[in-house]
Amino acid sequence: MTHDHHSHDHAHDSGHDHSHAHGLGHVHTHVPADFGNAFAIATLLNFALVIAQVIYGLSANSIALLADAAHNFGDSLSLLLAWGAHVLGRRLPTERFTYGYRSASILSALINAVMMLVTTGAIAWEAIQRFSDPGVVGGLTVMVVAAVGIAVNGVSAWFLMAGRKDDLNVRGAFLHLVADAAVSAAVVLAGAIILVFGWNWIDPLVSLLVSAVIVWGAWALLRESVQLSMNAVPAAIDPSDVCGFLETLPGVASIHDLHIWAMSTTENALTCHLVMPQGHPGDAFIARASHDLEHRFKIRHPTFQIELADAGPCPLAPAHVV
Repeated sequence: MTHDHHSHDHAHDSGHDHSHAHGLGHVHTHVPADFGNAFAIATLLNFALVIAQVIYGLSANSIALLADAAHNFGDSLSLLLAWGAHVLGRRLPTERFTYGYRSASILSALINAVMMLVTTGAIAWEAIQRFSDPGVVGGLTVMVVAAVGIAVNGVSAWFLMAGRKDDLNVRGAFLHLVADAAVSAAVVLAGAIILVFGWNWIDPLVSLLVSAVIVWGAWALLRESVQLSMNAVPAAIDPSDVCGFLETLPGVASIHDLHIWAMSTTENALTCHLVMPQGHPGDAFIARASHDLEHRFKIRHPTFQIELADAGPCPLAPAHVV
């Protein structure tokens, strides 16, 4: 969905004659229908796997299998929330939600990270308790169920593989599923060691290792989602590079009041004052700058305010003023 680039002038009481120019790129990230189906299939398969791992983990007395279930549950939630956020993101803006519901993906990531950390904490505590008395673990059951986990995650990743290069959401889900398959492989190895050597303590050890993997990913997700919810510049964007790019645009003497934030986990917005003493640069300038911001920095929703600098300094020019 592409919006036309347009501009309009406002005369402010301060005496500044500003021209506000909005460059709107692709506001909706289009995901083909077949990827929606892929999300649905992958989500259902992973939730079914979680149920099976919990049932057989309890019957086999395997905390490692339960840890893997917790890991897969977290990523199943990620798939479900990404799917839901995608559906919400396609809804049209309203008078109250002028950006639509794209930021639902940030909120879903935050909720998912918190839930994963809480669940993992419970699993890790149980694993520590098991070291003193690991009990008898059904190694064969652990191996079979974890092997099914490898197959389910592999098939789910295959459904999403086609879109991993062009869509960040799909790529993230794909990488999660590949990582899940690797974790399940570690659980299969633990089951094999228990089956061959009878070392039941391997089970809580592997569960702690799996928990560490979950915490590593969940903590990074929590940190990034909190930052995005507070309108921080997305980690993939270097604001100094964006500033340097804008300062080199033809006719731009200087820039200030630059703000970059995430509208969602995949879409970014920008506002900036461009000081252009020679006057408004025209729609072609706005269109070109917007195109370059999208393709160089993944910023799809830029808004520029043009200032002629003939009415004194802008009150928002100092870097510490918001």
